[in-house]
Amino acid sequence: MKHRIVVLGAGYAGTYAAGNLARRLSPADVEVTVVNAEPDFVQRLRLHQLAAGQAIEAPHLADVFAGTGIRLRLARVTAVDPERRVVAVADADGGGELGYDTLLYALGSHVADHGVPGVAEHAFHVTGRPAALRLRERLDGLDRRGDGGRVLVVGDGLTGIETATEIAESRPGLSVTLVADGELGARLSTGARGHLRRACERLGITVLEHARVEAVEATRALCADGTALECDATVWTAGFAVPPLAAASGFEVTDDGRIVVDRTMRSVSHPDVYAAGDSAWAVGDNGLPLPMSCASAGYTGMQATEAILGRLTGRRTAHVKLSYPGNHISLGRRDGILQLVDGEARAKTAFMGGRKAARIKAGILGMSLWTVSHPTFGLPRRKHRSAGAPDASDATAEKAVARPLGH
Repeated sequence: MKHRIVVLGAGYAGTYAAGNLARRLSPADVEVTVVNAEPDFVQRLRLHQLAAGQAIEAPHLADVFAGTGIRLRLARVTAVDPERRVVAVADADGGGELGYDTLLYALGSHVADHGVPGVAEHAFHVTGRPAALRLRERLDGLDRRGDGGRVLVVGDGLTGIETATEIAESRPGLSVTLVADGELGARLSTGARGHLRRACERLGITVLEHARVEAVEATRALCADGTALECDATVWTAGFAVPPLAAASGFEVTDDGRIVVDRTMRSVSHPDVYAAGDSAWAVGDNGLPLPMSCASAGYTGMQATEAILGRLTGRRTAHVKLSYPGNHISLGRRDGILQLVDGEARAKTAFMGGRKAARIKAGILGMSLWTVSHPTFGLPRRKHRSAGAPDASDATAEKAVARPLGH
């Protein structure tokens, strides 16, 4: 019987890992199935552009996986039963169950409302393609009105900065306000913060610093100091959260629901389960948790792939470098910031800003899309044979695990 590898999620981590596994393992021994709710690959890093009105490529997953031998199941994951090793899914035909021998959990994250009243009911966000299109429709309506609609972007992380600047540049008829709960761009270097501030001024963005939104209503947001910010659309960009599915399935998770993994991305509670991307609580080489990001998805996806390959073939597991080099931030289509960080994830003094930074960011995004769209390109053609079904307690498991506080 073939060893069944099931990959949950076809984002940056899941798509690349599935392609690698299919190319490097013999189909005589292994079958790879990818479960994803949507038929297309979503360029999450460009969803703010989609919302602003731009055309963003969305390759069909059936085309991405064509010729790889990967089985694509378009369905929503509703439950995982690690004791029975099955995944429950729902689709247009009613769904069913998929059995697995090895599971790669890469379901990603969604917008975090942090329990703020009114966010779910009234706010827009850009953490999924349907959500970005919903915001786009709203912005189109404000443009058609022609009376200078007001857009409020809450949160000055990378997503908030990119969303505010993209909307302001693409839709100059709208008034954009960016709300920061501290100093604008506080994690950037002094020079980069200055560049960001000048970009906001150039684009006509109003910046409110040291302001905390405590409630969202249909036409305004209420701040902790009692200020009411009138707006026609509130865009919530105040962080990410993972679905409760991993916790409900009995995996060891952090307080925020991410799966606790060892150095090889293997679940510390269920050895036949691996996690990658935003779903994983992974410790980088600097001893700090990797942030939720595309870069982290790439590193953790590669590491999970190497671990699964090593375990199934009896080969030594290669260790992928787990680092976070820095942030690449777009400020519209013609400006950007590249901010490198040191080993402690603190911003270095030097940074790059302007058109060159924007071109580099565009190049990085283009390379990421091409890599995902061609998941087996450049990989060795040799198919490794399985060494047999490994025991769940095999010696390749990492013994030293850095655990989050409380575990």
